[in-house]
Amino acid sequence: MACSSASDGSPEDSGGSGGGVSSSSGGPQTTSTGEGSGVSSSTSGASSTTATSGSGGGASSSSSSSSSASGAGGAGGSGSTAEASSGSGGSPDTGFQPCPATGACKILPLGDSITFGLGFDGGYRVELFHLATQDGHEVTFTGTQQANGPAMVDGKPFPRNHEGISGETIQQIANRIPTPGLRDMPHIVLLHAGTNDMYREPNGADTRLGALIDELIAEAPDALIVVSNIIPFPMGAGAVNTYNAKIPALVEARASKGAHVLFVDQFKDFPTSELGDGVHPNKAGYARMAGRWYDAISDYLR
Repeated sequence: MACSSASDGSPEDSGGSGGGVSSSSGGPQTTSTGEGSGVSSSTSGASSTTATSGSGGGASSSSSSSSSASGAGGAGGSGSTAEASSGSGGSPDTGFQPCPATGACKILPLGDSITFGLGFDGGYRVELFHLATQDGHEVTFTGTQQANGPAMVDGKPFPRNHEGISGETIQQIANRIPTPGLRDMPHIVLLHAGTNDMYREPNGADTRLGALIDELIAEAPDALIVVSNIIPFPMGAGAVNTYNAKIPALVEARASKGAHVLFVDQFKDFPTSELGDGVHPNKAGYARMAGRWYDAISDYLR
């Protein structure tokens, strides 16, 4: 499927607005339509805050609902095309502020082709930039991969950078940390990883994700690391359910030790109708993802 990549790790698709699917690794990719739990954690120093919400399946819902947080992650701005987030964000510790007092807060979108934006040029980054700027926040995106997305959003130049590579597994993403992924040190990291592992080698994916989170914490100790479960991948529902169920505890364990890490539930209530090709979101699906990322980070933005 389109999350596969060439042997050199470069994106096989331009990530344009078309929903084309390319493959070189063989085999389908996996997502789930089952239940995902919602636990969000954040810490500063030794303190930690954990919020939980009930599990949810892939019930269909309108993509035109406004974005809002059911935790204390901050209400999304008006006009969001993403659905209300449940289990995202969490009450931020006011003693921790990753973004600078002046200048843009640097956000690193980290992952595979879903982060790249296959199926809709710029992916979730387009709506995320819109939500942040309409609320008066100054943000930019960092990353070393093929720049994509529109030239302008809301009359402002759109930062087209990211670190999303089509076909990459968790371990391949980890191999790019700290170099080149953290070359321009971010203030916030948005991590969505594991879809490619689901059909290549789902066993141990949670362990590999934990190691990647640890690497990010060690290499970017002053950044906010925002970790999500993966969106539905109907061809591998069972593997995704197993994997997603383990992620909140991975995040909570590290938050309880003082790491600046949050969990975001990108799976809950994500309808398969918003998967353009069965793997990658369409425009509405990416907007939904953006709303949930924004709910999690908005209170940390200046």
